[in-house]
Amino acid sequence: MAGPLSHIKVLDLSRILAGPWSGQVLADLGADVVKVERPGVGDDTRSWGPPFLKDADGNETRESGYYLSANRGKRSVTVDLNTAEGQEIVRALAARSDILLENYKVGTLARFGLDYASLKEINPGLIYCSVTGFGQDGPKADHAAYDFMIQAMGGLMSVTGERDDLPGGGPQKVGVPIVDLMTGMYTSVAVLAALARRAETGQGDYIDIGMLDVMVGSVANQGMNYLVSGKTPRRAGNKHPNIQPQDVFACADGHVVLVVGNDGQFARFCDVAGRPEWVADARFASNGARVRNRDALLPLMTALFRERPMQEWAALLDEAGVPCSPINTIPQVFEDAQVRHRGMLMSLPHPSAGAVPQIRSPMRFAEAQLAFDRAPPLLGQHTAEVLAQLGFDEARIARLARDGII
Repeated sequence: MAGPLSHIKVLDLSRILAGPWSGQVLADLGADVVKVERPGVGDDTRSWGPPFLKDADGNETRESGYYLSANRGKRSVTVDLNTAEGQEIVRALAARSDILLENYKVGTLARFGLDYASLKEINPGLIYCSVTGFGQDGPKADHAAYDFMIQAMGGLMSVTGERDDLPGGGPQKVGVPIVDLMTGMYTSVAVLAALARRAETGQGDYIDIGMLDVMVGSVANQGMNYLVSGKTPRRAGNKHPNIQPQDVFACADGHVVLVVGNDGQFARFCDVAGRPEWVADARFASNGARVRNRDALLPLMTALFRERPMQEWAALLDEAGVPCSPINTIPQVFEDAQVRHRGMLMSLPHPSAGAVPQIRSPMRFAEAQLAFDRAPPLLGQHTAEVLAQLGFDEARIARLARDGII
């Protein structure tokens, strides 16, 4: 069965992570994604290592782990956009594409005649999505941005990390580039929504995605907590601001995360813990009471958890239907029985390494299989193939390569 987007062509002019992450999502869904890169250099993330993928002889390739995480399923074409013939190639690709992704600095592609207004003339149905740090307008529109600084600007680091008055306190960034990833997912949702609209109207669209907008839009409950109460949310370590008890607890031999989501789960926890009296205690009887009195409840629970090993706690609470888990390392994640059962770790054939590990997309369809048939491409791996599909003959392709245009 073909993927749900097997009829869609995507031109990916983006680099780093947010745009490429969206391109990979679309490729997994079956779209033909052509990734345009700089000759000889390519996407910045190709060099963001170590670690780098090793070839069959154990030597490092040019493909970093970072690059390999976001470019599966694409075809790589090298084009110098600073040249008239390079721009012609991109226009030819755009003319046959359904979706275009780009994350150039505001105004850059207009200088090349590759902005939405120009490409709309040759392809009115094109869905053109610009991904930038701050969007296409405003006082910071022309500023560069990276995930780390947007986590800071958008308030995420003000609510992430241990309390300032405790050991290890202070602002922390999330351990993965969450703003880039969320931006990539919002980008995917937006272009697919535009694609659905085009099916009704026949018209393309221009989409403006800003990373800071994404971060502000993703503060979710913390943002609404402030808007409703007028109180500034603060870092609270692993403690949930609205639901208790939810925290990390040290056991006799390690740590577990306990995630009590409602009063029924709290009652079952108390049964397992041998503390049924806590359910009747007015300080702990309801979630609201537990949130207000967490400074009284959590020390009691901290002492309790130290009495048993973490696997014993996890097994007992799991049997009782109370969400609880040991804290896995990344290697342990891939050894987890549920993760293995779901096939989240896979391998794809790779031209220089023989095979490359990949983390499977979490999307699953009953009627349309996702496409996992291309490893993240080598730089320029598909240039000749794609140009031939555009009608370029071998002599012209050879000349373009000789002149450094591809």
